[in-house]
Amino acid sequence: MTVAASILFLTYAVIITEKFNKAIIALLGASLMIFTGILSQERAVEGVDFNTIGLLTGMMIIVAISQKTGMFQYLAIKSVKLVKGEPWWILVMLALITAVTSAFLDNVTTVLLIVPITLLITDELKINPYPFLFMQIFASNIGGTATLIGDPPNIMIGSAAKLTFMDFVINVAPIIPIIIIATIIPIKFIFGKQMVVEERLKQGIMKFDEREAIKDVRLLKKSLMVLGIVITGFVFQHQLHLEPATIAMSGAAILLLISGENLNYILEKIEWATIFFFVGLFIVVAGVEETGLIKLAAERMMAMTGGDMMVTAFVITWLSAVMSAFIDNIPFVATMIPMIKGMGEIAGSQEAIKPLWWALSLGACLGGNGSIIGASANVIVAGIADRSGAPIKFLDYMKLAFPLMLWSILISWVYIYLRYF
Repeated sequence: MTVAASILFLTYAVIITEKFNKAIIALLGASLMIFTGILSQERAVEGVDFNTIGLLTGMMIIVAISQKTGMFQYLAIKSVKLVKGEPWWILVMLALITAVTSAFLDNVTTVLLIVPITLLITDELKINPYPFLFMQIFASNIGGTATLIGDPPNIMIGSAAKLTFMDFVINVAPIIPIIIIATIIPIKFIFGKQMVVEERLKQGIMKFDEREAIKDVRLLKKSLMVLGIVITGFVFQHQLHLEPATIAMSGAAILLLISGENLNYILEKIEWATIFFFVGLFIVVAGVEETGLIKLAAERMMAMTGGDMMVTAFVITWLSAVMSAFIDNIPFVATMIPMIKGMGEIAGSQEAIKPLWWALSLGACLGGNGSIIGASANVIVAGIADRSGAPIKFLDYMKLAFPLMLWSILISWVYIYLRYF
């Protein structure tokens, strides 16, 4: 138990430093679990959640093909023209596009597509891009919280707890529009006065032609058709008796077939580092679980909260949020999942602990907004901004982001309390 805990702690500690690629560190941690005899190779492979891996890979393939069509750029330019080039409403529209897109595609891909367009628009308007980028970081993580496929923590939670796409839509999504609005309002008071530009610059924006953004109309139609089928499959997965990975991988295979895209090119676009990070992490957590340490932690937490589900949900919501602001929420969620499962065993019912899954989802996904290293999307936006000469400083971001994150968690907790307790 001590050895397993040491490997887990060491793995997380090195990942947090960000001095090495996190996938390499996770795989080294997994190797140590096998070399020290805590896990056999067979048990290590059993510890990998292939439903999560399959869902991530399938969606990455679909997105890699779809992004070649230019549909996301079209949406962004069309929205900017709808609001007549008004900076504040551009910020709002781009935030909403980011949030909605992040609910159905992974939020890293969403910001990779939206942020360069945002920088182009702010450059054209000669306005500070920081408020726009700040809001897009928040929108990507808030929007991604709404669905099973929007954020990696939700994919992991859904797979482990056997929760469907519609479970997330019914239980988590209702609070998301409220959180978005509750975030936009303070941003208006903080940055609103900066949102003034000359009329001639607005007219320059209105000359953008959104139709030029569409690179391949035939591919666009095929991509939209497959995306529609896949999302419909997610909605009816319970009735179809299919796992999300099967639906995503089938959709990816169909789109690869009908698009005629070069398979090697598309496979190069998959974030293999992320996939192997998950594989390594699953094995590290499986090693800790094998020793009984996580079950012991679950028992201690249940004893501390007196088995009261409301108190336990409160602790999980706030702990997840604060921890996820400073460490990647993926390893945190990977550790919490077996602990919550253990609580279900102690409580004698997995149904009784369902509110704990929603607490973990909202806490971990929204908590990622608390600092610039809290979620992968944040790091990506910061990287693009830095390369564009508009760097996002860690402390400057956190001064505003951390209180806003706590505000979103307070709203989430009130929602969980009123709905489930």
